Amino acid sequence: MPIVVRLDVELARRKLSVGEFAERVGLTPANVAVLKNGRAKAVRFATLEAMCRVLDCQPGDLLEWVDDEPGDGAHDAR
Repeated sequence: MPIVVRLDVELARRKLSVGEFAERVGLTPANVAVLKNGRAKAVRFATLEAMCRVLDCQPGDLLEWVDDEPGDGAHDAR
């Protein structure tokens, strides 16, 4: 999957536990684990907004697009 969730990095930087983060955001710890482990298929904007508010970060700090098809020719012309 080309979208990588960097939630674990942001939690570690702030020394914030999954349980405390879940409570502050309004999610269950199980749902935070799904996000953290990259198994989520979607994230509501309201949830992303709450996560950014709690972590005082931007959406780009939590989500990263990674090209999983290197050599597809899209950037070979450079």
